[in-house]
Amino acid sequence: MSFDQSAIDTPTMRGRNYPAIRQFTVFLENRVGKLLEVIRRFEGSRVKIVALSISDTCECAFARFLLSHPEQGREILERAGLAIVESDLIGIELPEGSQALLDICTALLQAEVNIVQAYPLLVRPRGKPAVALMVDNIEMGQETLAAKGFEMITENDLMEG
Repeated sequence: MSFDQSAIDTPTMRGRNYPAIRQFTVFLENRVGKLLEVIRRFEGSRVKIVALSISDTCECAFARFLLSHPEQGREILERAGLAIVESDLIGIELPEGSQALLDICTALLQAEVNIVQAYPLLVRPRGKPAVALMVDNIEMGQETLAAKGFEMITENDLMEG
């Protein structure tokens, strides 16, 4: 079977133009100062934390990051020897109006797409507020929200934000 490699635009398969944004989950001991140690790893690099979520248990904590430069951020985390998991999230620009989250949740419910995690971005890509959502069916979630007119946030937008 012949395969024409030139027909594939690899940057859009995974990376800056891919409509999802990458989340890095870092597993940490639940001890004072561990989060600061991770955050300091980005010091002196161009990588900025653009969203952060933390959940902890008695023995460990999960710090979830969205990064302005995910490729470089992954390298920094891996060099530090940290246990990480990479996931795809949907970044959504919040439209004008007081019920933007209601509209997003309604659209996803109608498509039977469940929200697993949600948190706001610390930056304003394109000057507007935005949220990051982990859903149980990312392709359906993206298609549904795009069909309803929502603007997606890409990794490129996070670099500029």
